[in-house]
Amino acid sequence: MNHHFHAAAIWIAITLAGNALAGEVRTNWVTSWYAASQPGWDSTFVLPMNVPAFLEDETVREYVRISAGGDRIKLVFTNRYGKVPLDIGAVSVMTRAVTFEGMRHVMIPPGTTVTSDPITLPVKPLALLQVTTYLPRRTAITGFHWGASQRISVAAGNARQAADFLKAARVEGRLFLSAVLVDALPGGRTVVALGDSITDGNGSTPDADQRWPDFLARRLAPHGIAVANAGISGARLLKDGMGDSALARFDHDVLGQPGVADVIVLLGINDIGWPGSPFALAEPMVTPDELTAGFRQLALVAQARGIRITVGTLPPFEGALEGTPFAGHYSPQKEALRMRLNDWIRGAGIFDAVVDFDAVLRDPARPQRMQAAFDSGDHLHPGDAGCRRMADAIDIGAIVARDPGARREAASARTERAGRISPCRRCVRPDPA
Repeated sequence: MNHHFHAAAIWIAITLAGNALAGEVRTNWVTSWYAASQPGWDSTFVLPMNVPAFLEDETVREYVRISAGGDRIKLVFTNRYGKVPLDIGAVSVMTRAVTFEGMRHVMIPPGTTVTSDPITLPVKPLALLQVTTYLPRRTAITGFHWGASQRISVAAGNARQAADFLKAARVEGRLFLSAVLVDALPGGRTVVALGDSITDGNGSTPDADQRWPDFLARRLAPHGIAVANAGISGARLLKDGMGDSALARFDHDVLGQPGVADVIVLLGINDIGWPGSPFALAEPMVTPDELTAGFRQLALVAQARGIRITVGTLPPFEGALEGTPFAGHYSPQKEALRMRLNDWIRGAGIFDAVVDFDAVLRDPARPQRMQAAFDSGDHLHPGDAGCRRMADAIDIGAIVARDPGARREAASARTERAGRISPCRRCVRPDPA
């Protein structure tokens, strides 16, 4: 009898385990859309914030173009640079109510983010989502995402159910919505584009999804791979600019993204161009050793976490911002530093890949200047055609072919080497090479 009892018990255990596995909800959350948050600034800075100083009893409506699709989504809201709790009264996406731990209302403490409950909403790759957020209380704008490449609408009162926002004010940039996550197919993952205004889309057609990460997203969408744009206008590698330095924000904007497997870095032109310009009049020129040390640090931390890192060469910028109040961005001395850094990026041998944006954008007859067909007109930012050219230069074969499990194995093998990036520029050691 004992024999039959044990056999029956084993059969029941196996059956229950099989049923549990069959009913298990498989998840693969990845960042499908992203807007990097940055702290606000006061009127002493050379550029205005271009957003209201505060919102009160107002509704924000924004449209976001996701990259990878899936059967469910989550929304991420940030109060990363807030001084007081952020009160969100209600949120909807494509007319569906959004909840946070079952509640329609959520309070986000200063310095934190909140992620919504999963929303059953099948979305196709490259779908356009409408997100509407009601802010009932007076809310100071101390953190946001700057830029005219994406704009939002702000209407008075609780207009969450309004079919249109024809009478709403148009505002440049983003406010509190920072990410859309999708429950992607197995093997789905995210490529983060970490950069400055060239990545963020200055110079491309506003509200038309013509930035180079948008074109890259279109190339990767058939493979189920998402692209998260972590570009911030005015961003720098080593020092804070219009946002934290890349060394400071790498942990949050790259390592913190669900499903991240690759990062493509295009940074340094503001480190070179800002000193001596209206953006940083009294700041001394950055040195080659400082720049290469910063890139080495990014490579070390990315690879220690099993993330494949691609670094782009800096595009040509002769004549950048000439005839504007921001002239001084370019000089022959700065051009020499750009060329030296590009040569180092091409030959350093420490990155998983290099994409030569300089080579594909420069004018063959005048290589220090961007080719006219790719120039937005300010000689610093590529236009739509230039952004497409940049995306086409990226080898997606290596991104697509990569085994998603490889990053986990690599991260495990490098656990002892993994570390955090210091936000302090003084902690960056000069490159001994």
